[in-house]
Amino acid sequence: MKRIKITQVKSSIDRPLRQKRSLEALGLKKMHHSVEHNATPQILGIVNAIKHLIVVEEL
Repeated sequence: MKRIKITQVKSSIDRPLRQKRSLEALGLKKMHHSVEHNATPQILGIVNAIKHLIVVEEL
């Protein structure tokens, strides 16, 4: 299965609670923090919802 690296590049300050919870669900805690996940449909759905706050790279 594909792996993706997700990096938070914008702050969660002044964002709706739903977007903040999406960042938490991915495991992102602060700016420029990166996590790796398998590219499952659930993860890709979360990524699509907050694509303006993150950068995604394929591994």
